[in-house]
Amino acid sequence: MLMPNLPGPATTKRVRLWRRLQGVGAIAVRPAVYVLPAREDCIETFQWVAREIAEMGGQASLCEGQFVDGLTDGDIERKFIEARNSDYATLGKEARELAKGLKAKRSTTGLEALELQFSKLKQRFEEIVSVDFCHASGREGAEGFIGAIERTLAEKRGPARKPDRLERSPRPRGATWVTRTGVHVDRIACAWLIKRFIDADAKLKFVPAKGYAPLKGELRFDMYDAEFTHVGDRCSFEVLLERMGIEDPALVPIAEIIHDIDLRDEKFGREETAGVRSQITGLCAKHREDLERIAAATGVLEALYSFFSLRSRRGKEGAES
Repeated sequence: MLMPNLPGPATTKRVRLWRRLQGVGAIAVRPAVYVLPAREDCIETFQWVAREIAEMGGQASLCEGQFVDGLTDGDIERKFIEARNSDYATLGKEARELAKGLKAKRSTTGLEALELQFSKLKQRFEEIVSVDFCHASGREGAEGFIGAIERTLAEKRGPARKPDRLERSPRPRGATWVTRTGVHVDRIACAWLIKRFIDADAKLKFVPAKGYAPLKGELRFDMYDAEFTHVGDRCSFEVLLERMGIEDPALVPIAEIIHDIDLRDEKFGREETAGVRSQITGLCAKHREDLERIAAATGVLEALYSFFSLRSRRGKEGAES
């Protein structure tokens, strides 16, 4: 908790401080009482803010604690989620306006201005993600808007070409696989694929979306600059399948479902997609911990795999007869 005190009216300084606290993702739980999660990086952030307050001629108290009456940790978490969902909603509104402008554009004239606008929008999205401490549900929708605009821009720049064949990677054994915390459909499916088909002895590790330096030998998936992440219009699940040389026909429709849920482009339009999306969304709402989400979704993915395996075998038997 940070409790700042600026002397006198100091309107300009107060606005500056308010914007600074907004920028680091802090929320106000009482007048002049701001909170962040009790994490090392957040403590360091508040220490820097306290120093800035001192430079403005004010004072700040910084402490770690727990409310024993009137305000629970759950209440505070909901405030964080509401704040970030509000940010994602604002960004989504801007993204829809940009998407309309792109859709109306019939030539590449003036495309640079829209690309610059999108670059700023994407940077803003990354800033919100960096302070989304409680994994607000609005993130997935905003991420979908960002991906859709990226694909539209690529189409406007020129005709789409067939994706390059990805280079094969050796299958590891007992590796530590790292991804960003707050797993959702693509990361959940990737974790299942890794443990089920790639590396049965794999250890999963979940880290913040930004600022993580991988240790030697770690393999990252579905995160920025990862060894296995989105390539072109392929989601991380699709990339893992191709890079690992997995040619199981029952996994192809699963990859198509994951693609359409994650990228929201309705590329494959499978009838099963809506139901799987609802189940994954519900499981993520019910379970907060990453491993709990993966464990809960494993049953869904195993059932899909059994279904498509049976369909594949029947199709093969029918062709042979």
